Amino acid sequence: MTKNTHERASDRTAEAMLKIEKMTGTKVDIVVMVQGDEPLIRPQMIDLAVKPLLDDKEIMVTNLMSELNSFEEENDPNEVKVVVDNFNNAVYFSREAIPSRKKTKLFFKCLKQVCIIPFRRDFLLKFNLMKQTPLEIIESVDMLRIIENGYKVKMVHSPYDTYSVDTRDDLRFVEKIMKDDVCMNKYLQKRK
Repeated sequence: MTKNTHERASDRTAEAMLKIEKMTGTKVDIVVMVQGDEPLIRPQMIDLAVKPLLDDKEIMVTNLMSELNSFEEENDPNEVKVVVDNFNNAVYFSREAIPSRKKTKLFFKCLKQVCIIPFRRDFLLKFNLMKQTPLEIIESVDMLRIIENGYKVKMVHSPYDTYSVDTRDDLRFVEKIMKDDVCMNKYLQKRK
């Protein structure tokens, strides 16, 4: 459906968006990138992620975030962690545990990126024309390209528990959760 040469999901998303626009003859305003390793996505999460773009024309891109649920998640390099400012704009993303707990005994909730990422159409195209940046390459997190180029990523808190699937253990864990998942059960009923 899209080229097999894309390095980033955002490149694939842009190509798919342009193909759909060409087929339908309609230009979109906002495109939502949903990563395939997030099987516990709920439709309400997409609504949450898009709302800031509908409310504020200055926001170019949003990203969901939620609390990390365990020490294991904090130290899992497959979980992208995020630190935000007082306005919920991303300050930094990392595959390492951030912020550090080494010099404080204060309790704070560590946050993770949930890969539902709405872009304004033209900003996605602009983003894809930007060269990859050093921190983006080091961390393997493309949202850092936005920050390194002086733009903001508005983070939106999601109250829903999600778990990405990056390993066989993750798959087994998520499969157990999905047995009782309301959305999954509705989907299976419709298929019958």
